[in-house]
Amino acid sequence: MIVFPAIDLKAGQVVRLAEGDMDRATVYGDNPAAQAMLFAEAGAEHLHVVDLDGSFAGSAQNRAAVEAIIAEFPGHIQLGGGIRTPEDVEGWFDAGVARIVIGTAALKNPQFVKDMARAYEGGIVVAVDARDGMVATDGWAEVSNVSIVDMARRFEDAGVASLLFTDIGRDGMLKGCNIEATVDLAQQTDLPVIASGGVKGLDDIHILSLQADQGIEGVITGRALYDGRLDLAAALAMAARG
Repeated sequence: MIVFPAIDLKAGQVVRLAEGDMDRATVYGDNPAAQAMLFAEAGAEHLHVVDLDGSFAGSAQNRAAVEAIIAEFPGHIQLGGGIRTPEDVEGWFDAGVARIVIGTAALKNPQFVKDMARAYEGGIVVAVDARDGMVATDGWAEVSNVSIVDMARRFEDAGVASLLFTDIGRDGMLKGCNIEATVDLAQQTDLPVIASGGVKGLDDIHILSLQADQGIEGVITGRALYDGRLDLAAALAMAARG
């Protein structure tokens, strides 16, 4: 199972939000590239980066910070936030990103996602962000009437690499990952699932790693790392054992 340390970007700074609320951001640093290198030094080979401002604006807003991370981090970078056109996708792959995460466009323009998944085999991840079981979009500001399972099934045969499932109500709250809902989603779709939202410590990593054979590809963790509640090296070792 892959552990993805997260770098969320707001106005060029490293932040974490509480329940996806931009007004409840905690700043953890103003050098995203340096933070990426700290994760690499702890053993991380994968990184999850989100342009939070881009998620609301619908286009890249933290390009300089992302490019600095790409230049410094030696592993695989998974990027999301405001990526909604073929030009966006092509540009970021050309810049060196390994995988692109698409959320809002996956709901509003599913054909775009399918086209990109065919064009960039293994490179597209669909974000299934949920509030009370329903898909949220536009930086989580809007909640649709589409269930997470229905959303996931739209892309089963599209060549999508993975689903990224986030329980918004737990994101940044250190309440513990919603393992039950994550595993349930994995069991109801043919696509691998990446867990996100609420990881509070090593127990979450351990339990998720034991579910790898149920379709859990990885887990994203942010605030627990920044607050010192989770040691990244220990998490990576736990995931490898699982």
